[in-house]
Amino acid sequence: MYEEVVVDLENQIANLDGGYEKLTTAISEHGAEWHKQIDIVINKMKTEICEMKLKHRDILQKQLDEIRQIQSHIKQTLLVIEEIKESTQVSAIIKHSCKNSEFSKLPPKIQVSLPIFIPKPTEQKNMYKFFGDITPSTTTTVEYVLSRKKPKKLLDAPEVVATIKTQYKKLRSVTCLNNGNLWTSGETNDINCYNIEGLRLHTFTKISGEFPNDVSVDSNGNLLYSNGATRTVNKVKNGKTEELIRLDGWRPGKLCVTSTGDILVSMFSNDAAQSKVVRYSDSTEKQTIQFDDKGKPLYSGNKKTKYIIENRNQDICVADCGAGEVVVVNQDGKLRWRYTGYRSIFADNHPFKPRGITTDSQSHILTADGEMDFIHILDMNGQVIRYIDNCDLKTPWGLCIDNEDNLFVCERRGGNVKKIKYLK
Repeated sequence: MYEEVVVDLENQIANLDGGYEKLTTAISEHGAEWHKQIDIVINKMKTEICEMKLKHRDILQKQLDEIRQIQSHIKQTLLVIEEIKESTQVSAIIKHSCKNSEFSKLPPKIQVSLPIFIPKPTEQKNMYKFFGDITPSTTTTVEYVLSRKKPKKLLDAPEVVATIKTQYKKLRSVTCLNNGNLWTSGETNDINCYNIEGLRLHTFTKISGEFPNDVSVDSNGNLLYSNGATRTVNKVKNGKTEELIRLDGWRPGKLCVTSTGDILVSMFSNDAAQSKVVRYSDSTEKQTIQFDDKGKPLYSGNKKTKYIIENRNQDICVADCGAGEVVVVNQDGKLRWRYTGYRSIFADNHPFKPRGITTDSQSHILTADGEMDFIHILDMNGQVIRYIDNCDLKTPWGLCIDNEDNLFVCERRGGNVKKIKYLK
């Protein structure tokens, strides 16, 4: 129970940044909406000012045109007077009528006042009041109750309770959603979501390059997939693809989302000489796991599959097919143990080649043996405690476990996903 309390507190602390970041993001988004609405108001006012200016200009222009017309008449009259002065005809003088009185009556002067902007008060307290409120965090104490839950036990004979037929001829990866559905990927560009009845619910087609190296889901249920051709890890949200991680000099392999929401990515160098595991928080690299305390590589340097999972005790477990072993390090990246399989159970031409790897609520580690067509079940310290070898598995590859501790196994040959009950 104390260990569970420690894990719970560590998880709460680890999730603080994410929780408060969501809060500040919400404030920033609300602020952006305010800016947007303010811009709308400002643009509307500017439009009104432009319309006022045009009306103002029209009024002044109309009066200017009238004054200029009168000036033209005055000039014409002056020309006539000059002609009369030079003329010897008395009749022209007699016919002339003085227009001084007409021109001396000036038209009324039009004055149009400029509009005035009267801003509303912008005191900080008023803006804070209208922008929104932040409710203070509350601290409560809850009594821990010692539970006497019995640990789940392994069934003597694991059984296949469902078989999901997929469209893949070569199936590689499967990952569980909280609602019981499954995302699957194989050696095609299509990533498909199936329900337990085998109905295909969604299809996402990877845009470029070879088939996806792996699929997973984040803490919000969004699909993640790695693309070796583009050297990227991508997220699919609401049907749109977002690039999360782009590698330089490395190609992503398998994915795992941890209990704290981080992403673990196994990867190999472009020349396939080195392999490592990198932890990311969103797109930020947080940790690199590559060498042991003596500076020796933890993982084999090749393109062979390296499935990855985080155990319930936060150990990082890698099924290193190229090395023929399961490599487990603690959360600090320190080597805990290696499992190379019990050689006595293997034929000489069938060495241990672990593929998929997963973990259950009891911190068991399960890894698929595609050469011998069964599953190894290890405890958290690397001791083998059982094999699942009675379920007629055909080249077991990717593995995942749902919230009820049901095991889902990809059969690479045939493209089926088998749901296996092995705990009681």
